[in-house]
Amino acid sequence: MSAQPKSAPKPAVQTDWRRVVALVQCSRAMDAIEERELVPGKKIFYQFSARGHDMAQVLLGLHLTHPKDAMCGYYRSRPILLSLGVALEDALGSAMGRAGGYSDGRDIGVVFNYPNANGASALPMCGGVGAQYTPTAGYAQAIEYAKNVLGDRSYDGAISVVLGGDASVATNGFWSALTMATTLKLPMLFYIEDNGFGISTPGWLQTPGQNIAKNLASFSGLKICDGDGCDPSEASELIADGVSHVRAGNGPALVHLTVPRLQGHSFQDTQAYKSKDVVDAEWARDPLPKLKAHVVPSLMTEKEWDASQAEIEENVRRAAQVADQRPVSDPSQVTRFVFSEDGVVQDEGGMLNAGYSAPPTSAEPKPEGARINMITAIRRVLDHELAVNPRVLVFGEDVGPKGGVHGVTLGLQEKFGQERVFDTSLSEEGIIGRAVGMAIAGLMPVPEIQFRKYADPACEQINDCGTMRWRTANRFAAPMVVRMPVGFFKCGDPWHSQTNEVQFVHSPGWRVACPSNAEDAVGLLRTALRGNDPVMFLEHRNMLDAASARRPYPGDDFALPFGIAKRVRAGDDITIVAWGAMVERCEQATEKAGVSADILDLRTLAPWDSKSVLASVKRTHRCFIVHEDIGTGGFGAEIAAVVADQAFLDLDAPVARMTMPDIPSPHHPDLMEWALPSVERIAAKMQELVRF
Repeated sequence: MSAQPKSAPKPAVQTDWRRVVALVQCSRAMDAIEERELVPGKKIFYQFSARGHDMAQVLLGLHLTHPKDAMCGYYRSRPILLSLGVALEDALGSAMGRAGGYSDGRDIGVVFNYPNANGASALPMCGGVGAQYTPTAGYAQAIEYAKNVLGDRSYDGAISVVLGGDASVATNGFWSALTMATTLKLPMLFYIEDNGFGISTPGWLQTPGQNIAKNLASFSGLKICDGDGCDPSEASELIADGVSHVRAGNGPALVHLTVPRLQGHSFQDTQAYKSKDVVDAEWARDPLPKLKAHVVPSLMTEKEWDASQAEIEENVRRAAQVADQRPVSDPSQVTRFVFSEDGVVQDEGGMLNAGYSAPPTSAEPKPEGARINMITAIRRVLDHELAVNPRVLVFGEDVGPKGGVHGVTLGLQEKFGQERVFDTSLSEEGIIGRAVGMAIAGLMPVPEIQFRKYADPACEQINDCGTMRWRTANRFAAPMVVRMPVGFFKCGDPWHSQTNEVQFVHSPGWRVACPSNAEDAVGLLRTALRGNDPVMFLEHRNMLDAASARRPYPGDDFALPFGIAKRVRAGDDITIVAWGAMVERCEQATEKAGVSADILDLRTLAPWDSKSVLASVKRTHRCFIVHEDIGTGGFGAEIAAVVADQAFLDLDAPVARMTMPDIPSPHHPDLMEWALPSVERIAAKMQELVRF
């Protein structure tokens, strides 16, 4: 669908200075009651004052008037949350870790989220500095997608806003998001609050020249607004200028405002690294007296200012009392919402909240045509889901005209267009981070990471995505499907041949699929693409075109449930547990060993089918686990522990594992094959265990 003409930009918001005064006074009163009463009373464990940052944040927040606007901040962003409408008792109750609020006490009280049905939402903040940038860029890209692909005019004029301190501009996330926003001309506002320190590290060690705005003055496609965040008139004008630029569809803007941090980094920070002159100079720039001078007596009297402050301080005190009466959430419920639960949809994020209803599926294959390889099978599923669901989009490095380095996405961009199948800049953090923002906006992103090792720079975003549902107590979720080739091929090496699937299993909230053949790849991928959880879909490089992995296409309705192992061979003497490329080797080893083996292909590792494994072990009385990943801490250790714990008395031999040694994958084929579990060694171990 071609882009629709842009609607006329809305006039800039006129500053409601009385509202600004009330919100800044409220922020100050909340900081004060926390520091004087709640932290000393051990009712709050982490406290970050917003003094000095508060006025400019409030001015920005009052511009977020579009119902599809979204912002993402960091630990000093409570003032802007207040401007969006967060209830005082929720903000204070969250700081106390009580039930309700942002997370039911699961996350630190300053790590916020705010699903707002009546206005701009606050995207789930992350605990890592700079982690907020790329999801906000993803949300901005989703705004454009909604308008130009889905034809949803309700997104006209919406913007995405990210807040960050001056130290955060040194992070990978900042630069990745900046690249996305400028190259794609996204409706994104970068709001940088420069207080001169990253905890104790001075700005000159974070940014050359100590002013990111000056450094970016020649950055193509970026409007720069740079000035004093303590001066009410200047700050108001700069923020209005930046917001108007972005809202009018002119691309991204960066608003850089200098502000003082009038307290320590956190309550425990004594600021011993600041001289008295520095501290005095910071207090001389306090925006609160400047705000008062700006409105008194021109807009309100001294008496009105004092009355407002007294009323707000009383409201904050009452809110603290209400928050303190809230209970701690039920500890027995703290394991809920790691994954989606039937009948309980998150408040915001995912296709279900956007009105998507999955078509009916069947777990019974209906084979059609000749046997196809996994490459063709995966491509055919992506093709079909792109065709039937306009919320699906596929992206990554080289997935467009090239069709991916393994050819899986070949032809998809030509068929569905560059807005739905597209290449990205070379930033894995940016690839996954943007997918997070897109998913929150109701899309189904399918990002590709070219090789398993390349996912390492994205691990922060992967972790944050997986924990989102849990840490927001089901308020937000970001379902997506990450496609990732893993494992050896014709040769190995430390950079392209890693598996290390256990890292994703150990990341709460991620479902992990590792098909060994084309049919299972179709069924698991379709389930993932129509699901409500983030899924790591691991495509083994050696099986993509392997003859043994080829199957007839099982049909466009075929979908497999996660957590159900497949019995690929029935036997009575020993249970073999494997997944990925090792399934094929175990089948060959069984023939070579002449053993009656019960071979289970797990197909998914999160969840994994412990029920089928235990049932098989209780029948065969032996268990042998084979996987490609290294042995120490590999997923086979988890399986062995469960079998030893729950089927020990049924065993007639020790639980055994065969894995790679604890080394990276060697490059030369001879060295690689020596390190991999071979058919011969698997067969020999089978015979040994049966004779035990």
